Amino acid sequence: MKKIYSFLFVICTFCASAGAQITERPRPSEWDQLVEGARFIDRFLPMPDGIKSNHLWGTQCVQNRYVNNGIEVDGMSFWGGNILQSADGKYHLYVCGWPESSPKGHMFWPNSTVFHAVGETLSGPYVIQNSVGKGHNPEAFRLADGRIVIYVTGGYYIAENENSPIWTYQQFEFDQRGRNIIEGLSNLTFARRPDNSYLMICRGGGVWISKDGLSAYRQITGKRVYPDIDGRFEDPVVWKDSLQYHLIVNDWLGRIAYYQRSKDGLHWVTEQGEAYMPGISYHKDGEVEKWFKYERAKVFQDSLGRAVQMNFAVIDTIKWEDLPGDKHSSKNICIPLNKGLLLSVLNKEPITPSTRRIELRIKAEPGFNPHTDVDVRSLRFGSFTEVNFGRGCKAVKTRKDGKDLIVVFNGKGSGITADEFAPKLIGRKTNGELLYGYADLPYVDYSPSILSAGCPVYDAEKNTLKVKVTNFGLSASQPAEIEIICSGKTIAKGNVGSLQPYEEKELSLKNLQQQKPQTAYEVVLSGNKKEIERTSFQISSKQEN
Repeated sequence: MKKIYSFLFVICTFCASAGAQITERPRPSEWDQLVEGARFIDRFLPMPDGIKSNHLWGTQCVQNRYVNNGIEVDGMSFWGGNILQSADGKYHLYVCGWPESSPKGHMFWPNSTVFHAVGETLSGPYVIQNSVGKGHNPEAFRLADGRIVIYVTGGYYIAENENSPIWTYQQFEFDQRGRNIIEGLSNLTFARRPDNSYLMICRGGGVWISKDGLSAYRQITGKRVYPDIDGRFEDPVVWKDSLQYHLIVNDWLGRIAYYQRSKDGLHWVTEQGEAYMPGISYHKDGEVEKWFKYERAKVFQDSLGRAVQMNFAVIDTIKWEDLPGDKHSSKNICIPLNKGLLLSVLNKEPITPSTRRIELRIKAEPGFNPHTDVDVRSLRFGSFTEVNFGRGCKAVKTRKDGKDLIVVFNGKGSGITADEFAPKLIGRKTNGELLYGYADLPYVDYSPSILSAGCPVYDAEKNTLKVKVTNFGLSASQPAEIEIICSGKTIAKGNVGSLQPYEEKELSLKNLQQQKPQTAYEVVLSGNKKEIERTSFQISSKQEN
């Protein structure tokens, strides 16, 4: 992958001027020190062999492409969409598209149609079976009862199963809970939680929770969860595996995406390096399909939730230079991923800088024998802040445990802190291929409570502030304190008892200032001497009889 990666910065010159569609983003200098396996982009594998064709639509840079990868239909432009697998083993791509000859060319996209296409293999080719209805930027997910939901901008379609001929259009209900919606409710992406509830992230980076995927999505953030950098963010894609949540968001102007991880879907860490950028679609012989844009990234997950493929909407030129009846167009492509290892830390006590030994289980899987396939001397383990730079713990010995391999590491230099929830492994197979993975920690709660306060309402007659506190987490919460601050002063405070998942309690707190609060204030939830949530609101008033 190193040769391919180094090529990404010198992608071909396109016939059309990039114009306002490209701004070269400077990389942090520390990224120069990242080792292979540090970046999410290192996980992309060569595209499966396919049928190459020439003299097609597109610039010279994409002429010798795999036409049977993803979906490509003469005279049609495609965008967005993701893949689900049915019980019979077939793959179902829900993708939007429009005739290439449509008025305004690519900019006809607001009139796109969602198509249901089926493939025998994950990478395609996908063949259209029927249309679902009008809509753009689809993302499909399966409810606990098996029904299929296809989100589109502005609403969603629902049907009994993948092959249903009848899809009903409906609209989600959104409860802001007094928070501002960040950059509007579009480009939504969904992850199923262990209790069959759903976490949703909107284009602006706000986090929302629905108890079952159809009931109201309730906002639990007051600001975006994306990296705190200058970026024109869109196209988030979120997924949950057996260990953690993953989030990739694209800077469409900089043509660089960022990779984040989370224990609860609310608090995120950002790993260094590019998640993806132009040039990731390459063949086994090293030839690269040099698409101008890679957008609307989606993932296909294995039975344990690991991402094994990403599919993208790609276009060969600037969107508004794709005109009706010309040589330009767009399609959806599929790129396989290195899915990573299954890892577990065996230490029962929390790992600290003084921990002398760390024991790690590398689990065997079909096609992978850790006893023979792992180059133990190449392994580095610890926090991503260390391992991604070639540092971290070194292996000192191994032992067999059935088909699994237990690797014992010297604990020095792990970088693991009390906040760590998924330490990282990077290494090599004995054949030189990349190994990586994230390990669970036996002492970490992976189903924490998530306490969140709604917008308080001031009751002038009683001089009180009423506020609802909800537990959006997956376990019962510990008792907490609530404080309402206005102009730097505490105007109300109280206690919140333990709440079960999705339980809500309304508190009536006395206004300590004996006067109507100002319009801007903060609500702070805390427990165990730690701040849980701090949210800014605009106050509202209610006169009760």
